[in-house]
Amino acid sequence: MRRLRRPARTLCAALVWFLAQGGAQAASAASEGVERGGDVLQIVLPVTAFAMTFGLKDYEGTRQLTKSFLATMTATLALKVAIDAERPDGGGQSFPSGHTAAAFAGASFMQRRYGLRVGIPAYGAAAFVAWSRVDADRHHVRDVVAAAGLAVLSSYTLARPLPNNITVLPTADDGVFGLMFSGSW
Repeated sequence: MRRLRRPARTLCAALVWFLAQGGAQAASAASEGVERGGDVLQIVLPVTAFAMTFGLKDYEGTRQLTKSFLATMTATLALKVAIDAERPDGGGQSFPSGHTAAAFAGASFMQRRYGLRVGIPAYGAAAFVAWSRVDADRHHVRDVVAAAGLAVLSSYTLARPLPNNITVLPTADDGVFGLMFSGSW
């Protein structure tokens, strides 16, 4: 866990800086600032995840992230073409949200591989991306929820936590939903 403190602080600092920049933009043009913030964060999150794998010399993590990200984006694009749902603004290929899928692919990998210390701020940033897409009338809520679910499912299927990390797994059984925590100390 010791070696994850610096990346966690770096991620938090980058997110605070980014949100401060977005806050300045949002003051002049609220909706455009929120949408632009989501556009940027959907790239920043997976790039940050890749940078963490290289920075930590976690090359197995790099392979797992690559597989997970490609699976998420392939499924997202296939569903967009197959379903071709109408967007709230009248466009097509609304379901699921590509921006949200990319953001949650990065965030869910970081949480799965490196734990909650990194995962919580990453999920917060990914949730902002999802909200920005709904706020900008580019997607319905169902679009962003489905995209987040695809990304989380892909990360939890294709990535493994580093040893000594706490893992949080969504669980569902007979209409009961919750979270399961596991780890080793």
